[in-house]
Amino acid sequence: MPSTRAERAATAAIGTIPLTRRGAHQADEAARAAEEAARVDRAHAMERVRTPAAEVTLTSKRIGQIDDTRESSDLLTADRLLDPRQIAKPEPEGLWQQLVYSVSGHRINLGDGRKARERKALDRRIGSPLTGGARFVPVLSRKGGVGKTTVTSLLGMALADARDDRIIAVDANPDRGTLADRVGSANGRTVRDLVRSHEEMVGFNDVSSVVARDATRLDVLASDADPRVSEAFSDDDYRRVADVASHYYSIVLTDTGTGIVHSVMGATLELADTIVVVAGLSVDEARLASETLTWLETNGYAARVRDAVVVLNNSRPGAPLVRESELEAHFRSRVRTVIRMPYDARIAAGSAIAFRDLDASTRQAARELAAAVVEGLRSPAAAA
Repeated sequence: MPSTRAERAATAAIGTIPLTRRGAHQADEAARAAEEAARVDRAHAMERVRTPAAEVTLTSKRIGQIDDTRESSDLLTADRLLDPRQIAKPEPEGLWQQLVYSVSGHRINLGDGRKARERKALDRRIGSPLTGGARFVPVLSRKGGVGKTTVTSLLGMALADARDDRIIAVDANPDRGTLADRVGSANGRTVRDLVRSHEEMVGFNDVSSVVARDATRLDVLASDADPRVSEAFSDDDYRRVADVASHYYSIVLTDTGTGIVHSVMGATLELADTIVVVAGLSVDEARLASETLTWLETNGYAARVRDAVVVLNNSRPGAPLVRESELEAHFRSRVRTVIRMPYDARIAAGSAIAFRDLDASTRQAARELAAAVVEGLRSPAAAA
């Protein structure tokens, strides 16, 4: 039975066959009425559908309350997806490890030997990231001839060789410095050129035109060759150099002049994040190094002394007359780390230093010094 007006009207319209013109006209009227009734019924039906949606109340949820098990693309990591059984380990280092690896057809990988593990661990210590701005590390000595410039060179080379960021060594000796001679890649430009044009330095290309670079990627800023000009190098000049270097380098080493009280030392110590003190292997050289620590302690740098590194540098062939163990025990009571730098004939020759050509013991000592300096720069005392 028809249940709506539209259905009843449609039945009335088509249920009989009109025999007259009047009947045909009435049938047309009935059809139009049926269509209108159907349109009204559809409109009412749509209103009934919309009504529940209009009554829905939207509420916000916290992230922890959302029941969503979908994963983001960040979770598709190599550690999760790659089958470790299908990934070949790096070829091991070490005589016995290499032999087993080769004989087994690359099926047995024992991993690196002890020396390789120690070398890679030292690389990680030297390459530890440093957050924040540039760090300043002056190398000090109250006596000439103990190897301060040599230690600065070795430290810079070890850092630049193992790290990915930029390292620069600045020759801030008010007298004639020899740092650029030890690196062996002097380009004729000096610290004076950088002081004159420091306001025009707008990019690293400008800086690289002034500095020299060695095979380890250590950049060196040479001192003036003319002592009459170099005497004019002052605290303000050093601050200008430091301002430029801090924009383009992570670690700034400073090869200071002989002594503590001279024209550049005030700014050098003020900017220092950690310090390196070089001591020779003789009674008077050791005493001067210890007195240097005392002077620093009594002039407001006690915290820097406790976090300092002392290098016992052997610049003469043969066994030293002093007992290195006693010297090391003395300085360990005052500073954080003591490093022994052995004698190396290639360094004693006084020519340019090629880091790769040095004795293995010298390179190892330089790398240990670099690791100790980086650890000092990462300590809370250096960040304070």
